[in-house]
Amino acid sequence: MAGIDNIRSGQTLTTSTRNTSRTTDSNSSSNTESAKSTSSAAQDAVSLSSQGKAIGEMHNQMASQPAFDKAKVAAIKEAIANGSYSVDPEKLADNMVKFEKELGGL
Repeated sequence: MAGIDNIRSGQTLTTSTRNTSRTTDSNSSSNTESAKSTSSAAQDAVSLSSQGKAIGEMHNQMASQPAFDKAKVAAIKEAIANGSYSVDPEKLADNMVKFEKELGGL
């Protein structure tokens, strides 16, 4: 049985239960026991809505893309190293205020 921590993207979660019963034949003269085991497996299933499936597809698309633009990072590093990188303080301040307003609802 897969634990919730071991689930990977795209895998299904299945659980099974096993019932074992033992019967004893006490009517026999040799006093022997006969054991009978039965097992039944029940499976749980999960279904996702169309919105859930769409979110899963978006997640897969995002996971397949790099988290950042390596070329842009390299260009910024080079600009910082050679002293040509400049920061517009007005634009930076405006973006910081905008970011704070977006976080205000959280």
